[in-house]
Amino acid sequence: MIRKLSFAFLGIGIYFSVFAQNSNCVSDFNYMVNKIKADYPGFHDKVTKRTEKDLADLEMKLRNKLAVYPDSCGSCLDEYVSWFRDNHLKVRYNWSKKHSDPGKKQKSDPQILTLNTDTLNALSKRVSTIEGIWVSFWGKIAIIKAEGDQKYFGVVIQQQGYKTGQVMFEFTANNEEQFTLNYYADYNNFKPFHTLASLHLNDKILEVHEYMRFVRQSNSTVYDYALLVSYRAQFPNGRNTFPLAFYLSDSTFYLRITDFEDNQAEKLVKSHWNEIMARPFLILDIRNNGGGQDEFYEPLSALIYTNPFESKGVEWYASEGNIHNMEEAIRTGDIKDGEDNLKWTEVLLSAMKKNPGGFVINPSGGHDGIIKEDTVYQFPRRVGIIINEGNGSTAEQFLLEAKESKKVLLFGNQHTAGVLDYSNLAIEEFPSGKYNLIYPMTRSRRLPEHPIDNIGISPDIMIPFPATKQLYGRLDDWVYFVKEYLEYKDIEN
Repeated sequence: MIRKLSFAFLGIGIYFSVFAQNSNCVSDFNYMVNKIKADYPGFHDKVTKRTEKDLADLEMKLRNKLAVYPDSCGSCLDEYVSWFRDNHLKVRYNWSKKHSDPGKKQKSDPQILTLNTDTLNALSKRVSTIEGIWVSFWGKIAIIKAEGDQKYFGVVIQQQGYKTGQVMFEFTANNEEQFTLNYYADYNNFKPFHTLASLHLNDKILEVHEYMRFVRQSNSTVYDYALLVSYRAQFPNGRNTFPLAFYLSDSTFYLRITDFEDNQAEKLVKSHWNEIMARPFLILDIRNNGGGQDEFYEPLSALIYTNPFESKGVEWYASEGNIHNMEEAIRTGDIKDGEDNLKWTEVLLSAMKKNPGGFVINPSGGHDGIIKEDTVYQFPRRVGIIINEGNGSTAEQFLLEAKESKKVLLFGNQHTAGVLDYSNLAIEEFPSGKYNLIYPMTRSRRLPEHPIDNIGISPDIMIPFPATKQLYGRLDDWVYFVKEYLEYKDIEN
């Protein structure tokens, strides 16, 4: 009798867990569908008489899937937003909140190991095998041997997102230099996923394949940092690109601008102004620059300018939700960059309220106009910009303006990402709190005649060499190809 009652209660618990999960998923899905229809400025451009049935069929398919598989919530949300083919419209897990579904354990319980002083001192003396103290760009771990001959633990000494003593890795030796790895990543709720790791450079380097690398700690932090930065990864992740500025020859200066998130470009141009102005050729390497804010590429635009040109602005979608977002941002003090930006936003909000449901141009700026600089510099007289598929958003806006210059040629072997037509992003939390919807509030006035999304910007000159997977702080064949092209073209002319 007791067994039957226990079983019955267990069944009820499972039922309520699944019911609550499914209810949350349906609520999130409804929210997303309605929000995109109401507030996304590209909705009516993309949902036409020709495409509306396709979207309706997808929505029905996903609703049926959620009814049968309530744990497919995230993938269904992703599939729906992907239909719009706009990389500025996306769903992201909300890592800033803790979530609790009934009956569901959200995080793997991290294993904690105590590292005493004697153990750390002994590990610091190891110069071979995987055991030892290892340093990365993000922290420090100790790798210790577990019971048996083939297993090792990577234990956190100091690492953002982890507690001291927490097991970050479990290594199983395949041979003396390669290991199978369980990686308990903080961004994966410490649930393990599997990859490989290997030792290199006489056991001075440990690579977690395609994720990160460590150097064995020496008695010199300067030595460790130099090795960490300069080591050429055998299993690169392709994500680390560092800003650079120096001359390649008496004729050519080189700048690598990794993003437009801050005033990196302005600082490099100012610091090397005399060197740039002394040379006829300039290479701007913006590979993997995914964008930022337009104001941060303006020093580069001024540097390479040759003639006035028309620039298309953006128009804001004055939906009820977008107007509410603006009001809340002003009310809560979320408008950054001082009083001028606050006034700019207030003027925009006033214009949106006068045209609800339509598109408006901010009277304070961002509209169509002629770009005209005061100065056309004698040097550089020819500019090569290196691009790749990692360029999107504001980086593409910079390239559109750069192409107006008679000095500029674009070099690469692929189109850019094609993420520009809808921009100026807002973030809203789903009803469950588990996800955020990121969506644009503006539409480019280039549309519909000159779209960029899913098309990108093509290079003027195709580079014949394969792409370099991991740039770090190094130059590659692409840079020297562009250098020789610019310098020889000048001789030819």
